[in-house]
Amino acid sequence: MYVCLCNTLTDRDIRRAADQGHHTVDCAYRSLDAEVNCGRCVPLARKLIEQQLALCDRPQALAAE
Repeated sequence: MYVCLCNTLTDRDIRRAADQGHHTVDCAYRSLDAEVNCGRCVPLARKLIEQQLALCDRPQALAAE
């Protein structure tokens, strides 16, 4: 699904950037050679990054139990 039409970024792009250690919208966009333009994508991009980080933390949390 497209998240940012200005930069033609998809949810997969945003999730991949988060997996690579880019944990803010600005940082993720820079890693994708893009920048926030109109800003409509920011809430969804932020949510996708947070979801991806939660998925990454989950196995570690389960291993600690």
